[in-house]
Amino acid sequence: MQSKTSRWIGHFIYAVIMVMLVGSVYLSGKNINYNWHWERLWPYVVNTEMQDIRAHGDGVATLTDGGQITIEFDNGDTDQVVRKYDQLIVGDGDLVFEGDTIAQLHDWKFGPIALGLWMTIKISFISLFFAVILGLVFGLMRVAKNQVARDLSLTYVELIRGTPLLVQIFIVYFFIGTVLDLDRFTAGVVALSIFTGAYVAEIIRAGIQSVATGQMEAARSLGMTYPQAMSYVILPQALKKTLPPLAGQFINLIKDSSLVSVISITDLTKAGREVVAGSFAPFEVWFTVAALYLLVTGTLSWAIQVLEKRLSASD
Repeated sequence: MQSKTSRWIGHFIYAVIMVMLVGSVYLSGKNINYNWHWERLWPYVVNTEMQDIRAHGDGVATLTDGGQITIEFDNGDTDQVVRKYDQLIVGDGDLVFEGDTIAQLHDWKFGPIALGLWMTIKISFISLFFAVILGLVFGLMRVAKNQVARDLSLTYVELIRGTPLLVQIFIVYFFIGTVLDLDRFTAGVVALSIFTGAYVAEIIRAGIQSVATGQMEAARSLGMTYPQAMSYVILPQALKKTLPPLAGQFINLIKDSSLVSVISITDLTKAGREVVAGSFAPFEVWFTVAALYLLVTGTLSWAIQVLEKRLSASD
């Protein structure tokens, strides 16, 4: 009973601390005469305003009895037909010019922040897939008996871990990307995969070496080949032990993906910079961007914790 009471007291103290932190941020903004405008941010997440339907060229607008708008172009191009709209702007027989608003449609579309979040998730998880493959291959090479394989894997790991990710992104995009004609997205995936793969390789190597050597000897004595023993005996145990550090590395990958904005990939960070320039609400934008990063990394951390508990229960 006492432990339950102590737990609730702890939750209450935590809530008080968080409220104080939020309040201090708000008061800090007031002290520098900053006016909060959260309402400016929503259209950059999901835009629910009326969308303009514009004329594709110069011509004459014609309205049918059913409400259909037809633009007959002066240059003889195929007529522009608009059947779905909510508010009519032009009248029957009006002259219209290219770019004129002829009607409006009440629709919604994702704003730059939502699109940037999707780009961050996409590039992170694609890079994560290839990083795991690279890490597994080079991690196995690190513990192989072949000296060439060990030297190659050691060179890869030390070279990648010893240079900044930002420099690697520039090298991949401006040098390798130019030689192989890679687009920005592919170059970003390659750079993130190679960078994270080096750290995953070391984590997997440590996991394999943490398994008792007698496990391999016992598997070989039962007639298993080295690949079979590694696949069915060593790696399953190693992966269970490496889940916490792997989770941390995967979370770092999501945060590191913000650096791809330097090669003009519109991820969440780059979208945030663009929205700040258009909304003049820097604090609101960057707090929102930080919260979205926290949402993605927190979800991934929770998923790995669930997986870790299930694997522990199966022992």
